Amino acid sequence: MFDVKTFLHSDALGPAVEWKGYPKFNFIGGHNDNENIPVISLKESIDKVILREGKTLAKYGLESGPQGYFPLRNFLSNQLKNSAAINCVEREILIVSGSLQALDLVNTTFLRKGDTVIIEEENYGGTISRLKKIGVNMIGIPLEKDGMDINYLEKELKKLESENKKPRYIYTIPTIQNPTGTVMSVEKRRALIEISKRFGIPIFEDDCYADLLYEKKRPPAIKSFDDEGYVIYCGSFSKSIAPALRVGYLVANWDILSRVLPYKTDAGSGSLEQMALAEFCKNEFNDHVTNLRVELKKKSDVICNALDKYFGSAANYQKPDGGIFIWVDMPENVDTSKLYDIAIKQGVAINPGHEWSVNPSGKHKMRLCYGNPTIQEIDQGVKLLAEICQTEFGVPKQIANQ
Repeated sequence: MFDVKTFLHSDALGPAVEWKGYPKFNFIGGHNDNENIPVISLKESIDKVILREGKTLAKYGLESGPQGYFPLRNFLSNQLKNSAAINCVEREILIVSGSLQALDLVNTTFLRKGDTVIIEEENYGGTISRLKKIGVNMIGIPLEKDGMDINYLEKELKKLESENKKPRYIYTIPTIQNPTGTVMSVEKRRALIEISKRFGIPIFEDDCYADLLYEKKRPPAIKSFDDEGYVIYCGSFSKSIAPALRVGYLVANWDILSRVLPYKTDAGSGSLEQMALAEFCKNEFNDHVTNLRVELKKKSDVICNALDKYFGSAANYQKPDGGIFIWVDMPENVDTSKLYDIAIKQGVAINPGHEWSVNPSGKHKMRLCYGNPTIQEIDQGVKLLAEICQTEFGVPKQIANQ
């Protein structure tokens, strides 16, 4: 038998685990609500656009070039102005295959092994794993209830400056921060852009969840305060429309995009998805997102009630202002990595906190995504998780029988 291992490089990644299907109670991944995918409207949009412009699929990039389908970029230019106060034009937008490709493109453009980056100390697991893979030095900034601790950030930057070290960028998820759910205040957004300018360091603003604020008014993006080209902005349709569409976008000055674009070597993101989204979004995006927020708010209430009912005071959390996940702080004796290993065997999947934190406190925290499970599955899954936690760690002390 051919032995592939003898042909792999010494730094090759480990083998993938063969997928066996989703667990019964799946509280991981950025999945969304099945019933709120606008299937009929998307079908109608595809029907319209494929008959009108389908022949342009004969060319890479359609008739719009390598930055993506022009009508979708046109929609985003208008939408971002109205929703996030960002003034940008189509040439400053690059369509990508989901926000993860945006992250990879920016990292490939800006980072090399040994570089330093600033991130929030509790952060998106995909960001942390990618930065570790590159071999960069991550400096974690603590989070407060209204976002990144700006005073702590400034002290760290002064310290780095005294050591002649300049971070390659400051990465932040300001609106519905992943995983904590915090929303950065407008005051801190203004302060962050001023710090960026003063120290001469770009900001990478990941705003993928910003469309999903339930009731709070969406703050203007950090990018909206940027008049000198310091901010690279990332957004996605994965959370607002459908994750499997794999359509995201980068917004930056052309000087930056022109450097990023050469690394996008996939001959363009899926064009049919872009065409369908542009057709759908021009008339239905805002109504759809409004309805989606209502349904996700219901699920948010259900998971909070379930945590209170089955975990009691053993589970500490901040009630989400939006999004599809909740960050839960457990007693210090609860190792959520061990909890994950045990729970997955019983059909409950969680995100253990150490994968979402650059500090040791992540060991007893976990992220639970509630966007995809049904209301009944949320309640049943949290109850089973509490029972497993009690058996393994002695907390909570008792489980409700409802």
